Amino acid sequence: MAQNLRHDEILSIARDLGKVTVDGLSRQFEVTAQTIRRDLTELCDMGHLTRVHGGAIPPSSVINPGYEERSLLAVHEKEAMAQLCASKIPDGASLFLNIGTTTEAVARALLNHKNLMVITNNFNVAKILSTSPHSEVIVTGGVLRRSDGGLVGDVATEIIKQFRVDYAVIGIAAIAKDGILLEHDFREVRVTQAIIENARQAFLMADEIKYNRRAPVRIASLADLDAFFTDKPPPARIQKLCDDNEVAVHIAKSG
Repeated sequence: MAQNLRHDEILSIARDLGKVTVDGLSRQFEVTAQTIRRDLTELCDMGHLTRVHGGAIPPSSVINPGYEERSLLAVHEKEAMAQLCASKIPDGASLFLNIGTTTEAVARALLNHKNLMVITNNFNVAKILSTSPHSEVIVTGGVLRRSDGGLVGDVATEIIKQFRVDYAVIGIAAIAKDGILLEHDFREVRVTQAIIENARQAFLMADEIKYNRRAPVRIASLADLDAFFTDKPPPARIQKLCDDNEVAVHIAKSG
């Protein structure tokens, strides 16, 4: 089957079933898994699908992939980005870490830092850092989002506003073509906005997958931040936005 016809068939199956898998498509089209992965990469690059562990789903602006799916995506890239970010945070610093599997990677990368104060609305971050005797961890409180251990809502926002920290490290759901940072839950967005506003420096952690995702709620512009940690050189328009607004771009190498 010609590649374009196979792409059309893959999109049709994804719309009908809500998800396609590499193994299933490989069997159906009688091609190698490598061929299907290449097909899915091309379709995701064009914005027709969104990658998830083992396959892809139709893009949605309102449904966030599940926590387990997200935790298995770009694992090595997140670890490399987290190590690079942690290298920019000195001992004795205060910082916010928000909800997300990428900020959880940052928490792991900070375990050997000393005398940190970490304020977080992410139970998973708190659990990771609770194993370190060198960090003070403050959990915001708020409405527990059981799907991923996030704390959201007005209580979390008000507690964040009681602090003025050295660094904010945030993860997001998506980056729009104009550099707008997006998320799915408006209650989470309010907390993240407070985190950005109450930090002396704000760092974004986002791998290249975030360019192929959509989400409905605006957080801020990338231009509002101080540094962007990612795994691949950003698109030209995003790079120009960073250059024009003195946002440092740090590209991590995952090996």
